[in-house]
Amino acid sequence: MGVEQSGPDHRLRDVARAVRGVIELLEVYWARAPDTSSPVTVSAPQLRVMYVLERREGINLRRLGAELEAAPSSVSRLCDRLEAIGFVRRSSSTASRREVELRLTAQGRAHLDRLRDLREERLAAVLARASPASRARLMEAVEAIRAALTVVRAEPPNDGAGRRTG
Repeated sequence: MGVEQSGPDHRLRDVARAVRGVIELLEVYWARAPDTSSPVTVSAPQLRVMYVLERREGINLRRLGAELEAAPSSVSRLCDRLEAIGFVRRSSSTASRREVELRLTAQGRAHLDRLRDLREERLAAVLARASPASRARLMEAVEAIRAALTVVRAEPPNDGAGRRTG
């Protein structure tokens, strides 16, 4: 499914606001019922690190910081905590011994799998309250958003004024 381009949509901000509202509700919903199958609590910023490491196996701290748009010292502390609980492993880069590569451990991957399963289960219980037709429309909309985000994520970042920096 390609990303559909269209003319000005006067309701675009309303749609963006509604999606943002759903995301915020989900964040609260998932935080309110933590993963009891794991003895460790992982913060939202730590989860973001884990999601990036899952996609970018062997990324270094500098690139991870750039991807997260976070200061290197903050990223390093997040990784310290994840390493301490056994979810991340640091190793010397094969390209340069001065660089450190970051990888999720099997334990870190298992945590993400459990968390995703739990979230999907909880979300399915909520979605069961909607009609099949509503769920079908939602699925179509979610796929459109996913496709658009995939394109945006692949583009170089801009400088805030719309100019590409990469």
